[in-house]
Amino acid sequence: MSVVPRTRKLLTTIAVALFVSVAGAGLAAPASGAAPAPAAASPVQEVRAVPAFNAGGVWYLYQTNATVRVDLTQDSSGRLFGTVSSGNTVGTLRDGSVDGENIYFTVGWSHGPIGRYTGVRGPDRRLSGTTFDLTNPSSHANWSTQRTF
Repeated sequence: MSVVPRTRKLLTTIAVALFVSVAGAGLAAPASGAAPAPAAASPVQEVRAVPAFNAGGVWYLYQTNATVRVDLTQDSSGRLFGTVSSGNTVGTLRDGSVDGENIYFTVGWSHGPIGRYTGVRGPDRRLSGTTFDLTNPSSHANWSTQRTF
C-alpha cells in the first residue's frame, strides 16, 4: 500500500471518529466483511514513508475513558510489537506501525474488545489520535501522550 492511500485511509478514519464524537452517533458495521482483492504482483517494491520517530519503550496513552500503559518495540521498518495494560486488563498488539509521522496499532484486549488506535505526531512531538473498538464501533475515545517522540 502506498503512502498516499494509507494516509488517506488514516485521515478518513480520524475524520469519521471525530464526526461521531461530535455528533454522538454510533458507527455502523462495514457493509461487507470481505477483504479487498489482493493487488497484482508488481516488480516495483512498495514505497513506505521512513519512520520519523521511534515509538519503542514504555509510555502512557491518556484516553478520554482510561489510561493505557504501552510497552512497545519498533523495528527498523517501523513495525510495532508489544503489550498494553489498563488497570487489571492486558492486551497484545496484533499489528502496528509507524509510517512517517503517523502511528497505527491494533490491540486484542484480554476481556474481548479489539482496539484500533490511529494517531499522528504533532508539532509538539506528542502523539494524539482516536481509538475505537472493532467489536463495538460505537465505543470510541480520543487519546494523547505527554511523552514526546
